Amino acid sequence: MPLLDGVDVVVNAVGVFSDRSGHDFQRLHADAPILLFGAAVRAGVRRIVQISALGADSHAQSAYHLTKRAADDALRALPVSSLIVQPSLVFSPEGSSTKFFTAWATLPLVPLPGGGAQRVQPVHVDDVVELVTKGALATEAPPNESVAAVGPEPMTMRTYLGVLARLAGAAPPMFLPVPMPLVTLAARIGERLPGAFVSSDALDMLERGNTAPDDGMRRWLGRPPTSLSRLPALPRGFGMEAKLAWAVPLLIGSIAAVWIWTAIVSAWLYPRDASLDLLARVGAPPGTRVFLLYSAAACDLLLGALSLAWPARLGPRTRLWQGQIALIVFYSLLITWRLPEYWLHPYGPLSKNLPMLAALVLLIQLDKKSRP
Repeated sequence: MPLLDGVDVVVNAVGVFSDRSGHDFQRLHADAPILLFGAAVRAGVRRIVQISALGADSHAQSAYHLTKRAADDALRALPVSSLIVQPSLVFSPEGSSTKFFTAWATLPLVPLPGGGAQRVQPVHVDDVVELVTKGALATEAPPNESVAAVGPEPMTMRTYLGVLARLAGAAPPMFLPVPMPLVTLAARIGERLPGAFVSSDALDMLERGNTAPDDGMRRWLGRPPTSLSRLPALPRGFGMEAKLAWAVPLLIGSIAAVWIWTAIVSAWLYPRDASLDLLARVGAPPGTRVFLLYSAAACDLLLGALSLAWPARLGPRTRLWQGQIALIVFYSLLITWRLPEYWLHPYGPLSKNLPMLAALVLLIQLDKKSRP
């Protein structure tokens, strides 16, 4: 209650897209907003704007929509002027969902759930902000109103991904339809990953469709909402960030695969006698060669595993890339000294270390850029 002293307008914009605990949707979409709305009425707040979701209606089935609708219904029952904003997919170059969909749209081969015929009606974030602002400041608005915050163009998911690819400055996507049973399985796996946008609920909402008439937006904005298909391509940084979102994990996965495969080959697949002979040629004492062989394999395996899953408690992952650079440089210098003929090998076992080093330097720079 003290936080509401002297407050004229309350805007509730709290929302989460995944619920790994099974209780977050209920606590954050329903219980907390309902308490907030009741406290606002007691404090004399004159206007409440609730940012809900398109689909939070009588046909709602997902936990996401049902909990949003519970708060909407509670607000409508209170003696206070209110506006319930129900956005479709919100397009925002800085938004997490837009970055996710744009990264998806810029893949070399873009998987589509089914045939990508699911209906969406994306709305520009600036239009949503203008609607919320005007709705908050309105003095002669209807006492209780719900507005579907949508763009002017209903489109299929396939079309939307094409629009995002164009805005990112990428080539038109090459689509790969994925059978829905496989998509459903991927959604079940995805909902177990932290921060994932792919879940069974998300898939159900996408399959249901996410469109509505835009007459409410036109009335509040005093103009048609922004057409995403007519926007010019965004600055190059937007497209580069989208491509890096999938290119960097691909690069990290490739580096991890090199270390892990090297460990497997060294420990099990390559003839042990040949490995011990190489160690002898680089100067390893006879009693240490077996230990060095399997210790090096274990080290390679550990570096590969850490590349895929770096524990946050160990600090910045830059340390891992620096350690890998140091090890590669050490190996390269040692072999150059003791086995210089390997530089002339037709398969280039040593020269291939150079792009590996360049990739690790790139990852260090990207890690530094991403840190606050």
